[in-house]
Amino acid sequence: MSTLDQVLETALQLPYEQQEMLIKILQNRHYESRRTQIAADAQQTLADFHAGKFQHQSAEDVIAALRESLHEPEA
Repeated sequence: MSTLDQVLETALQLPYEQQEMLIKILQNRHYESRRTQIAADAQQTLADFHAGKFQHQSAEDVIAALRESLHEPEA
């Protein structure tokens, strides 16, 4: 398996135009992977919602909880 340094060294040996193409390809694949993960998370959240795993809350309660969480130190 290649290390990151080996991959970078190989990529830097490509002509400039191919380096730009490689960057665009990697960005597009990264974006697609992230979209896939977001979609999977959304599907799981919907399944949990339909399974009754969430409590009903008013919008005011949710907003208050979000505001409160902004003032809590991160763990």
